Amino acid sequence: MFLGKLVLNDYDVLGTFIKLSDDFIALFAEGWIAKTIIFALLVGSIIKIITKSGSIDSFITYISRHSKSIDSPKGALMLAYILGIVIFIESSITSLVAGTVAKPLCDKNGVSREKLAFVCDSTSAPICSLIPINAWGALLLGLISTALIAHSASQADALRYLLEGILFNFYSILVVAIVFIFIVFDINIGPMKYTIPVPTDDSIETGSDSSLMDMLFPILMLIVVVFVAMFYTGKGDIFQGSGSTSVFYSVLVTLVASYIYYRVKGKITHKAFFESFYEGIADMIPIAIILLLAFLIGNTIKDLGTATYLSSLLEGNIPPFLLPFLIFLTASLTAFATGTSWGTFSIMMPIAISLAFTMDLHIPLVIGAVISGGVFGDHVSPISDTTIISSMASGSDHISHVTTQIPYALIGAGIASVLFIIFGLILV
Repeated sequence: MFLGKLVLNDYDVLGTFIKLSDDFIALFAEGWIAKTIIFALLVGSIIKIITKSGSIDSFITYISRHSKSIDSPKGALMLAYILGIVIFIESSITSLVAGTVAKPLCDKNGVSREKLAFVCDSTSAPICSLIPINAWGALLLGLISTALIAHSASQADALRYLLEGILFNFYSILVVAIVFIFIVFDINIGPMKYTIPVPTDDSIETGSDSSLMDMLFPILMLIVVVFVAMFYTGKGDIFQGSGSTSVFYSVLVTLVASYIYYRVKGKITHKAFFESFYEGIADMIPIAIILLLAFLIGNTIKDLGTATYLSSLLEGNIPPFLLPFLIFLTASLTAFATGTSWGTFSIMMPIAISLAFTMDLHIPLVIGAVISGGVFGDHVSPISDTTIISSMASGSDHISHVTTQIPYALIGAGIASVLFIIFGLILV
């Protein structure tokens, strides 16, 4: 970003710093950017409030009490799988909850912790990217909006492109399906064949106060309100609604409703609620910074004319139908090397969408390629936070987790590559 601005300012270092500062401040003049940042920060508050209220512990207790229906090797892994799908609010929370809840059952039923780690990891980032009513959605929506505005397209189309792009998020869809098949048919490939269960006590501790709704209530509120707001802001057409405004409304309403709900049930004090509120915002400040830097990068790429330059290099040299696959491959390598899907999205999304405009590519397909590549590279990277947390939550050796899940991830990536080429032929 700095180097790009340096080029644009004729290598004037002082002028570049001043220009960066001005551009940074100018971001807040855009209402949709401010709403997106606030949404990301307040999602952190909701996550922290859910945790501080003891709702996750209550959820664990409830599941443990009703574990007889899942008291088998397949049942234990299926529990982790279902939790990974249901708890889509944040990828790290997904891995932590699924691993914490299912580990005692997996140990009891002779399921290796590498298998549990694979299930947790494969239903964290992939699910969050498929159901983006979370900070993932805020980032992607912001990046797409920035890219659209850079090409004089309507920012209101960002949510529609994101939802359509999710349909082309082939890797995430495939890996979620692969995990289901892995659980149901107990298909062990490569190093997974040689994993060993950890001997453990058969007993499972349970608490006294448990309720599914304590944890599900805020999540359900987020989902319901965002769709109602989309319908309202779109004047009856959900696809014409404002994404940034809708998610902004959803977190505000969810926070108020959660305060009333938890206070009435005696799950949290007034003081603890607001302590959690501020702690959650603090936890999400790094993400807010990433968002702001991503917006600046997008503007810099536009000013440099990066997409026009790349398209001039690619035009006539690479068939356009191969570009979605090449975008997927580039995003995969970037995410693997950096260990971050978010950083990859921030770099690749503006470039990919700009290429789509200049080379007349299918925009949702290109968006799906970026998301798929970012998630795949993040999934197999040993330095990814979700990979590390999945190992930690399941009690698995980290390197063992990485090596045992790679064959399954490569199968998903291989099929996704073929699909990007096929759909490139059809849609480009």
